This record gives sequence, structure tokens and C-alpha cells, in this order.
Amino acid sequence: MEGSKNKDWWKQCVIYQIYPKSFQDSNGDGIGDLNGIIQRLDYLQELGIGAIWLSPVCQSPQDDNGYDISDYQEIDPMFGSMEDMERLIQEAENRGIRMIMDLVLNHTSDEHAWFVEAKKSRENPYHNYYVWRDGEEGVLPNDMKSCFGGSAWEWVPEVGQYYLHQFSVKQPDLNWENETVREELYRMIRWWMEKGVGGFRLDVIDQIAKEPDRKITNNGPRLHEFIQELSRETFQRGNLITVGEAWGATPELAKKYSNPDGSEFSMVFQFEHIVLDQEEGKEKWDLAPLPFLELKRVLARWQEELYQCGWNSLFWDNHDLPRIVSRWGNDMEYRTESAKMLAVLLHGMQGTPYIYQGEELGMTNVQYQIEEYRDIETLNMYLERKVKGYKESDIMESIYAKSRDNARTPMQWEDAANAGFTEGKPWMKVNPNYREINAKSQVGDPDSVFSCYQALIQMRKQYSVFVDGKFQLLLPEDERFFAYTRENQDGKLYVICNFYGEPAECSLDEDWGKMELLYCNYGKENGNGGNSAIAYQPYEARIYLLRQ
Repeated sequence: MEGSKNKDWWKQCVIYQIYPKSFQDSNGDGIGDLNGIIQRLDYLQELGIGAIWLSPVCQSPQDDNGYDISDYQEIDPMFGSMEDMERLIQEAENRGIRMIMDLVLNHTSDEHAWFVEAKKSRENPYHNYYVWRDGEEGVLPNDMKSCFGGSAWEWVPEVGQYYLHQFSVKQPDLNWENETVREELYRMIRWWMEKGVGGFRLDVIDQIAKEPDRKITNNGPRLHEFIQELSRETFQRGNLITVGEAWGATPELAKKYSNPDGSEFSMVFQFEHIVLDQEEGKEKWDLAPLPFLELKRVLARWQEELYQCGWNSLFWDNHDLPRIVSRWGNDMEYRTESAKMLAVLLHGMQGTPYIYQGEELGMTNVQYQIEEYRDIETLNMYLERKVKGYKESDIMESIYAKSRDNARTPMQWEDAANAGFTEGKPWMKVNPNYREINAKSQVGDPDSVFSCYQALIQMRKQYSVFVDGKFQLLLPEDERFFAYTRENQDGKLYVICNFYGEPAECSLDEDWGKMELLYCNYGKENGNGGNSAIAYQPYEARIYLLRQ
């Protein structure tokens, strides 16, 4: 594969996340599958991406949409077979696209063979693969809560003990203190490496070193020891990209995770910019306005502190988050403009950009009846808040804004039945706006959101300043514009975004006559004419280049 000998190939490429269940169905059962992805590889090649992050496709009871794995070395039949997986890896490679697997190493399904054995008796050799505490039924070891609601402890009468589950009750936590567990996982990872995968995304990896007796769930004392051993035994044996999901990451921790010496990961997903609209002391589902100036400060700090001593992941959307154009953009009259603006703002920064399926089309949140939702976290919150006496309208408003199912509706391919996703009944209702928002109408349209992402991907390949330019925030106290520069030996990049839906003037003391306009989401003619370096339309975004 082109660039395969380049150790840091992942610094130049853009990664596309596929949520397989909702991407493309090939057999009419209403569920996306591996052969469906193969059918759409030409689309992804045209977009220009260099790798696919594939959400879990391993065998699973699907209690948490595949993040509850019952066999790490089998493909879930709903997605196809291992032969289909091998063909997908090869077909993607033929197009210059690497495949990144989603690894869930913090927990398994309770239907995994290890756990089936573990709960038979305390003497079973698999018992210590999981985290157990003595007790008596009804008297919990402590008050730790599951991320999905309720206690993090579940009683097993066969052994007279509780097991820890930081997520669903069907997702028992693995015991990373057990060396045998770690060795089993390393063998499995090396097996996938031999299949030709190009890297791994590591689900909630900062929680593997939990210490439940001290109520430590993430960033436990042995975390980096475990990760460094994991890296030595697996990833460092190949030219891979690795990205850890680390909700508790800070820039200081991220410097360890993404140390350029390769001792841990290539990068981590950090979420400080995503949780800014959660007020301190409030729950995730409580709604609050975006603190725009704080967003600028947070993103700037990550850019500045990791420069030359770590690496950033750049993302707005994923399978756990609502659609960014609905959250911080305007998904009505300025949907196209605000979707492009958010893309420009992110892709101009240093790091590896991630596109979540449909983001490149400007797909939006949905507003369904509660019966249409499928996400376990959403449904648990609905029931909990009903019991607590919340108004139905307030509960649904939170779901409309923040439900994970906003990102999980089927991909919108065309203005046809079920948006071209399936010939059967889709596992989840398609967003009704697919007739206006779909890939077929956007590919080849120079004014589309798709073409904006295409242009941004191409610029990253063409101009080195996108990869290694030093970041500097401009106008830090301006409440309308997000503006910054990136500079290296080849040139200086100016990225200027009107973040809101009103025209505004941007005052930067620069000689715009020397600038080359690389991109404007209202069209280059608009962006380069007359005094256009000052007047900006709603959600307008521009990228200028000053060559050295």
C-alpha cells in the first residue's frame, strides 16, 4: 500500500468511522453488513479518506450494539462471515484504505465463554478473569454506579459474589490485574494483525486499571504500565495506528498516551471540547448553551500543548454523540453553510481528522417517538427520569439533543425507499429528511457538504502546513469568530470562521492582497472579492495561505 513504509502515515490521512449496522445493507434484512461496506468502498475512495474505523463487528448478543463481545475472533452473523471480513480488508487495501478495528478490552459480554465458565465456581480457572467481590445478596460492595444507570455490581448466586460492570449488566469488566487475561488479549490482537488490519481503536481504554475498592474507574495507578505492555506485545510489531478512547484525558495525560516514541498509542480521543455544554454539577442529559469562548480556549490548549510532543485526534461526531450540525450549527436554513464551517474549523487544526458516517453530508439529529429509539442508554434515562417525575416534554427535548441514536440512523444514500440503505425494513427508522439530504445528490455538486470534505482532505495531502504547522489562536475574546493560524517553513495558514448565523465583520490586521484563498464555503468568488477579508456571511468559513 502506498505510504506503508511511512511510520507516521496516519498524520497525513483522514479517517472515516463506519457504524456497520447503519451503513449499508446488502441482503435485505434491514441491518448493515460487511458486504454492504464493500459495495460503498468506491464512494469512500472518491471522498479521499485513508482509513476506515469500523465499529465492532465481532460476535455479540448486541446488548450494547456490539460493544459486548462474546467472541473476539468471530464475526457476528448479522454482519457476515470471517471470509467477508478478509475480503473487506483486501478490497479496502486495493483502494489505498486501511481498516481500523474497534477493540473492547475493558469488558466482554456475559455470554463470552470466559464469563460462562467464570460464574460456575470460584475455583474455575476463568473465575479470576473478571472482577469479583464477596458479599451477600442485597448488600452491595459499595455504591459505584454503572455508566448506563443503576449499580455497577451484579449478584451471582452460584458463586456468592458480585461482579463489576461499569456499563451494562451484560458487560462484566475484565480483570487486568490477571496476567493470563492480558496474555489472552495480546494473542487475539496479534491474530487480527496477521489478518492485515491497519490499526485499532480502543474502547474506554482508560478504565482497564480500575480499582473498585477505591472507586477508581479511570486513570488507575497501573494504567500506563498496562498500556505500555500492551503496545510492546502487539502494536509495536506492526506499522499501525492506535487511538484510545479516554474520556478522562487531559493534555498532560495525552502526552503520555501519544508519546512520539510510540510506547503507548498514536493518539487518544479526548472529549473536553464535547462536554463543554454540560454545566458543572449537572447530568449529561441536562441542556446548557455552548460556552463559545471556552470552546476556543480548550481546543487551542490541546493544539498548543501537544505540539511536537504528542498528537491530536480531531472530531466532532461519533457513534456516541449527536450530530454536530444540529448541536452547534444550524440544521435548518443554514444547514449546508454551518456543516461546512464546522468542517473547516476542525480540519484546519493539527491532528488526525475523523469523519463519522453521514457527517460529510451534513446529516442531522432526529425527533422520534420514544418507541422508535434503540439505544440502551437513552431508554434507561427515559425510564429513570419518568420515575423521578420529569415532564415528558423535557425528557424528549434532552433525547432530541443528545441521544446516541441521533448518530445511528441509517446512512442516507439516495432519494429512494429507505434512503437506499436497505430493501427490507431498516433496524432503525431512517431520518425523514433523506429526500433532501443524501449522497447521490451531493457527490459531484461543487457546492455540497460532501465536496467541502473532499476539498479539505485533498488540502491536507497537498499542503504540509496542515500536518505540522504550529497553531496560534487569533481573537481569543471575540464572541463571533473562531480564527487561528498554522505556520511552518512552507507557509502560513489562516482559518477564519463566523461561528454563528448573523453577518459579522472580522478585523485582522493582515495584508490580504498577498494571501491565496484556498477555500470559502460560500464559493471562492465570494471569498476573494473586494473587501471580503472583513465582511463575513452567516456561518462563513475561509482558509487562506500565505506562502513563504
